[in-house]
Amino acid sequence: MVIRQLFTLLFIALMSASPAYALTSLQASVDRNPVIEGESLVLTVIADDDLNSGDLNTSPLLNDFIVGRTSISRSKQIVNFNARNETRWQVLLSPKSRGDITIPSFNINGVFSSPIKLSVVSTDSQPQQMQNIFMRSSLSSTEAYVGQMLIYKVKLYLALELQRGVLSAPVLDGAQIKQLGEDKDTNEIVNGKRYRVIERAYAIIADQPGELTIEGASFSGDVLMQSKRNGGMFSFNESRPTQSQAPKSVVLINPEPVEYHGQWLVSDLVLLKEDWPETPVEYKVGDPITRTITLLASNTDETSLPEITLTTPPELKTYPEKAQRQSILRDNQMVSQLVQTTAIVATKPGTYTLPKIKIPWWNPHLKQQQFATLPARTVVVVAGEQTAAVIMPTPTEGTTNNAGFWPWLTAGFALLWLITLVLWLNAKKQPSVSSVKPSRESSDKNRPNSPRSQLKQSCAEQVPTKVINALIAYYSQVYAKPMSLQDIGNTSTVLAELITSLQQSAYSPNEIKIDYNQLLKLALSAKVDKKKRNALSLNSLNPS
Repeated sequence: MVIRQLFTLLFIALMSASPAYALTSLQASVDRNPVIEGESLVLTVIADDDLNSGDLNTSPLLNDFIVGRTSISRSKQIVNFNARNETRWQVLLSPKSRGDITIPSFNINGVFSSPIKLSVVSTDSQPQQMQNIFMRSSLSSTEAYVGQMLIYKVKLYLALELQRGVLSAPVLDGAQIKQLGEDKDTNEIVNGKRYRVIERAYAIIADQPGELTIEGASFSGDVLMQSKRNGGMFSFNESRPTQSQAPKSVVLINPEPVEYHGQWLVSDLVLLKEDWPETPVEYKVGDPITRTITLLASNTDETSLPEITLTTPPELKTYPEKAQRQSILRDNQMVSQLVQTTAIVATKPGTYTLPKIKIPWWNPHLKQQQFATLPARTVVVVAGEQTAAVIMPTPTEGTTNNAGFWPWLTAGFALLWLITLVLWLNAKKQPSVSSVKPSRESSDKNRPNSPRSQLKQSCAEQVPTKVINALIAYYSQVYAKPMSLQDIGNTSTVLAELITSLQQSAYSPNEIKIDYNQLLKLALSAKVDKKKRNALSLNSLNPS
């Protein structure tokens, strides 16, 4: 009972001895003085009371400093029944200019801290081996043209253990900027001191002439430093906020030269190459001629590369695919490429010339206009029995054109002619009967693999290459001779227009509307006189 009363009295005494503590002391200090230009320092303000985070007004610092992250911590100590509260602010500061700067006095509830005189010195005034963190930057050139790509590289040197951090891009107006590749993490020894080095590259393309000011890339984060507090087992490394910035750069951007002609392209080197047979090749009417041209440019963005337009004679129809663009970082250089693939189809036999291709570009090193060129190409197109038609297998992944397709197709047609001839001769010899037997032609119409059935199925599937093949097979059977697309088109003007749309749809990446029902109706309505067809069959078997 007595012990309980003693504890009660002790608790009352403690409560009465701990009134709302009034603020009596406000201390301000910095972690380094002098500080090197471009580096940061930590301002610590300690109050001997439990205060709110907003009680410290840091707005007077904005005149001379870039104020970064502010952290706050509170603690309470009881020594000999005396309780002591403490509020600690840590403010990350980066001086705006070199010279002597005064950190002003702070006022909280009528209690003032002492002002601090701070010296900001240049990077040359202190040996670099004394710096724990600094940044360097470099530019590929101090002079460029509008649209020219500049390579900006920044290196962050750290002699302390990095806990967390953010490396920010340089700040600029009137230019495009994007990061190139991934960061490089290496080690370097500078003036006998080992640093961890984080390197990053940016591409900068100016949009307008004049002076381009580049505010250097910056870093902000936390590093681990040995704690200055002494406390035996509680001594440990503490996290300290830090920031740094690379020096400012100025680049002179020149306008597009008046003597330049053509679409503007500035690059260190521009090349044109193409996939083309080394030995002359004869093509047949309707055969697709594929031409793939690649435009390569060094230190140029892929969006700056011009489209490649082919100029061809009217007898050559072109079906260009959508150009493919990409950029690759190789050996610290940006290489951009544009790949243009075009299908060329000849409508008439003859010898044609594909004109020379010239792409103008500006050489910033020689300061003169140059040209990337491809020589003119000669295309020899001959007529053919079947090759006047564009016959291509249905494109499927992993398949190639079969060179042995034509012999089998020709043999099949010859077999059909022989069967037709034999049936015709037999019909001549046999007497007429009252009952009429269905002809082979009418019975073949319903066979699943007949040209008629395949034509119906391909039109239902609406695959242009299948329809082309089925159309040729069907008309060749109806007319009992090899028929090309040109021959089929000569039978009907409307059908010729539909065949042109089929060819365009087979080669063009754009969707082309085709009335397959109308095409099928026109094809199935095709008729030829039986005597004329038999005569054609005999003529084809006996040319003499």
